[in-house]
Amino acid sequence: MGTTGTYGGSDDDARPTAPQPPKDRFADDLIGLDPADPEAKAFAEHLDRVEQVAPSYTVEGYLGQVRDFAESANRLGGHHRLTAGILAALILLGVVVAAWDALVFIVGVLFG
Repeated sequence: MGTTGTYGGSDDDARPTAPQPPKDRFADDLIGLDPADPEAKAFAEHLDRVEQVAPSYTVEGYLGQVRDFAESANRLGGHHRLTAGILAALILLGVVVAAWDALVFIVGVLFG
């Protein structure tokens, strides 16, 4: 007897992951550099970030750009990180003020 409402095994729930770039992707750009050197690794990561192409006109694209901004601020540290935190707080404050203004307007129109 079969059960109804099931579709296959547990493999159906697995979500596809983004393809990982090969480790030797920038071998030509890093000729003469030690592959174990942290600065060479950081440079290869920088090249990978520069060559990534993502659509910026989608929600995922916007969120990816926000993630990139946060990661770059965390990499820099110091006053750059503080400035990024202040900028994010100001953006959130603007969103809260706009939402409050819209709520007051809607309540005023409905009950005023």
